[in-house]
Amino acid sequence: MNQTEFETKIQQNPRPVMVDLWAPWCGPCRAMEPAFKQMSEKYAGQVDVLKINTDESPEVLKSLGVMGIPTVIGFANGKEVLRRTGLQSAQALDVLFDAALNGRKPAAVPLAPVDRVVRTLMGMALLAYGWFGVHSPWLMVAGGIVVFSAFYDRCPIYRAVSAQVSKLFRRTES
Repeated sequence: MNQTEFETKIQQNPRPVMVDLWAPWCGPCRAMEPAFKQMSEKYAGQVDVLKINTDESPEVLKSLGVMGIPTVIGFANGKEVLRRTGLQSAQALDVLFDAALNGRKPAAVPLAPVDRVVRTLMGMALLAYGWFGVHSPWLMVAGGIVVFSAFYDRCPIYRAVSAQVSKLFRRTES
């Protein structure tokens, strides 16, 4: 697919479009394919899907400024509304498809499992270095915060507190 064909498909489509930029040699692309297909079927008739093999369409890749794959880009009314790079879970793809359908940026996209693991390992490394290396409470606190950032969206206390804080700020804006 060349750049002109791509722009025509995006601009002239009456429905939102989710673009999946992938390559056959890309492991994360292949791992995400079943979840992407599942979401495509769930949103059939509401959101159109355009799968672009980046090896066959480097011009499109360059024009979109994509630096890594897999990348998912959502378009609504011909304009980009969201972009995520890397392996996405089915839950994250569901949020992205819904956001494209509604023509808005997603409020919060769940972290990918890889992101959770990396954050946890980095936080644990900071904790260990703070405890065993330099005996720094600041490094241990920083490590705890990094570990918490890997799981904050699953914490019921965080959900309750963040909901109350959001209500507080909504009241003051009115």
